[in-house]
Amino acid sequence: MQTLSKIDLKFEELKSRLGQIEDLEAASDLLHWDQATYMPAGGAPARGRQIATLRQISHQKLTDPELGQLLEDLRDYEKKMPYDSPEASLIRLARRNYQQSMQVPAAFMAELSLHQAETYEIWAKARSENDFAAVRPYLEKTLDLSRELANFFPGYDRITDPLIAYSDYGTNTTTLLQLFRQLRRQLIPLIEAIAAASPVDDGALHQNFDEDVQIQFCRRAIARLGYDFQRGRQDQSPHPFTIGFSINDVRLTTRTYADDLNQGLFSTFHEMGHALYEQGIAQELEGTPLAGGISAGMHEAQARLWENQVARSRAFWEYFYPWLKGVFLRQLGQISVNKFYQAINKVSRSPIRTDADEVTYNLHVMIRFDLELEMLEGRLSIRDLPEAWNERYRSDLGIVPRNHSEGVMQDVHWYSGTIGGMFQGYTLGNLISAQLYETALKTHPEIPVDIERGNFKSLHQWLKENIYRHGRKYTANELLQKVTGTPLSIDPFVRYIRSKFGELYRL
Repeated sequence: MQTLSKIDLKFEELKSRLGQIEDLEAASDLLHWDQATYMPAGGAPARGRQIATLRQISHQKLTDPELGQLLEDLRDYEKKMPYDSPEASLIRLARRNYQQSMQVPAAFMAELSLHQAETYEIWAKARSENDFAAVRPYLEKTLDLSRELANFFPGYDRITDPLIAYSDYGTNTTTLLQLFRQLRRQLIPLIEAIAAASPVDDGALHQNFDEDVQIQFCRRAIARLGYDFQRGRQDQSPHPFTIGFSINDVRLTTRTYADDLNQGLFSTFHEMGHALYEQGIAQELEGTPLAGGISAGMHEAQARLWENQVARSRAFWEYFYPWLKGVFLRQLGQISVNKFYQAINKVSRSPIRTDADEVTYNLHVMIRFDLELEMLEGRLSIRDLPEAWNERYRSDLGIVPRNHSEGVMQDVHWYSGTIGGMFQGYTLGNLISAQLYETALKTHPEIPVDIERGNFKSLHQWLKENIYRHGRKYTANELLQKVTGTPLSIDPFVRYIRSKFGELYRL
């Protein structure tokens, strides 16, 4: 029987410690999932305390000096391993997480977690009642806590930089602002050209669609696309999300409306994209920090790829539309697949980010990103936020939200997380998804034909092989360069939307 060396024993101890932290995070996430789905409203105060307790214990374990010493002892071991080996990747990621967590006191993390849980409950009620005043003091505290969190990391150029690093490590405020400016210059002329073109009728999507039947169709569709219901489930929540407690337990939620078929369909395909990513991670990474998505942007890219490049394509509905028409024959029996395809891709100036089309969507993200920066840098108060929000929508999209519920309170992010570092991942995801899909088509030009025939294995397998299985072994920038051969660029996305919407609107 072979005995382990001292260095091997240290690595096993590292894995054990990190596994305990992962288990605590999973338990905390499970409590959050329950809070957003089935928990009775009366459970909110205790739930906030429970989540805060688990996160405080997790943070204490992650900042244990003994863990830091283990990581130091394993430096030579790491160097001897290939860069992309599970061992070297785990040590590298654990060291980064340790160093980041050492900057933040455990008591602060507990306070932040408790406040986030409380604020989520206040927001859910306030949004339904269009009562921004009720949530305003909680949002003011969120802003204070977000600044405090950023200030634990000295030496940043912009206060948003350390907050962005939590979600999208490897990028920063300056880089994102430059990227957004380039993208905006491409989007505005296209939006104006589409606005001047003949409008698209999407009335077919706004009839009476039984919500239970919508859910049944979506479950059948995502199973066909590759989502494994033996390792996941689908439920409903006010704001759709995906959450994984392990590689073998990845759950998604959907939001449906009887009078808007778009919501149920595309929130489901979007969240399924997130879930396929988590389910596709190599089993050898299970129970370690490597068993997750690299970044918000890369994770969002998987969701947007399946939602937009796939599920909003004409080829997709050549296969699925007979299924959909079969369950909604009264509503869709006289609607051709072409009319349906045009309707689901209608470009319009919507006040709601999650309702936005592919062309205008990124403007919503830029508005939020700019407002976050202004709030954190002290140029915008929470008291003036609703007015600033409405003014940006007026100037950028030519519309004004009818109320705060469809305006400043529409997104859950500021009311369950921090202010800063929460939204840039959506635009990064749009750009990355186009770059990945363009590369996949070069490798497998038969993918669109496969999709039209209801065969999604070639695309799914390509993504599993090139993206999913790696988990967090690389940074997002490293993996994108490795897979596509180029760094992040707006060009594939611009080519994609110009081609698709140029054809749709005959530009």
